[in-house]
Amino acid sequence: MPLRNLFFSPKDGRLRAGWRIAFFFVLYFSITFLLAIPAFALMGFNPDVTNPRDLLFASLIGGIASGLAVFMTRRSIDRKSVESLGLAPARMWRDLLAGVGIGTLMIALIYLFLLVPGWLVFEGFAWETDPFSVWALALLNLTLAFILVGISEEVMVRGYILQNIEDGLNLLWAIVISSSLFALLHLGNPGGAAFGPIFGIFLAGLFFAYAYLRTRSLWLAIGLHFGWNLAMNAVFGFAVSGADAPGLLHQAVTGPEIWTGGAFGPEAGLVLLPALAAGVALVAWYTRG
Repeated sequence: MPLRNLFFSPKDGRLRAGWRIAFFFVLYFSITFLLAIPAFALMGFNPDVTNPRDLLFASLIGGIASGLAVFMTRRSIDRKSVESLGLAPARMWRDLLAGVGIGTLMIALIYLFLLVPGWLVFEGFAWETDPFSVWALALLNLTLAFILVGISEEVMVRGYILQNIEDGLNLLWAIVISSSLFALLHLGNPGGAAFGPIFGIFLAGLFFAYAYLRTRSLWLAIGLHFGWNLAMNAVFGFAVSGADAPGLLHQAVTGPEIWTGGAFGPEAGLVLLPALAAGVALVAWYTRG
């Protein structure tokens, strides 16, 4: 085999998929580092996962980094449009709203699943303890943060990474590897290095990949991701991937950690499984035909 073929495909002359993904990650982490220097060093920013404003700021850094890395790599290395990742405007709003609705229903199911056996104690609403200006601003910051997270992570993982691995290997490996990388990207979250969180995020990655494959568009997966995070944290008050900002509902989770997920949130507990099963069924119903 010619040495060139180790790096470039003989079919189209493009850099091979593995090298494209490696280049993407180098670019992504480089941009993240450059953006974090003024934020962490010059401004003394030390993100607090219980502070919605800090979550928004950290999400903004990640969103800019992933957006720039995807755009630059897709256009210069892949030689394709960013829209071709699954961002065509057709059915955009319909899929986004359906995803938000399904994601919210999944979290409502988790809430009921923990409430019925007494593993969750409802303590009140945010407006009963905080003035309007406090809880409304927190809700706004969380909404904006989770919009950025939903878009950036889906475009990066189910968009760029999954589709390039599919191009270089096959669909099965693309789903497994991209979902594994999705879990690894959350290792830095509070408690994210334990087996429960890693496996739970991996399963969530499979679910989002399923939504993408049912439509070959990213809008449904983006809506699901955003709706899932927003409902879990901002509405029902659970920790989401270890980030425990206050939500509209105040509650205390007291059940066994193997079911509830403990401090990391439901994504690390067995309660995740029936919610994902319901989500798969709802996505299948929505995309029928």
